[in-house]
Amino acid sequence: MEACGGAHSWARELSGLGHAVRLIPPSCVKPFVRRGKPDNADAEALCTAVAQPSMRFVPVKTPAQQAVLMQHRVRDFLIRQPPPLANAIRAVA
Repeated sequence: MEACGGAHSWARELSGLGHAVRLIPPSCVKPFVRRGKPDNADAEALCTAVAQPSMRFVPVKTPAQQAVLMQHRVRDFLIRQPPPLANAIRAVA
């Protein structure tokens, strides 16, 4: 599967059912997409990418690891927001 937040959740679920799950970073799949973003083109690109001998895979993250990453993203977002937020407050006041 292509790695994203939801893919980690699905990977944990499928691993619990006995499947071997490997996640591929989206940046490694992108070169193999030939046309647009329909599901069948995405699936074809994933199959081509996974067949590459040098393909690297992403380890499946636990819910705790995903929570920590989410905290970091929220913190980065809030650090970038003070000037626009302060300007908006001043505009209303």
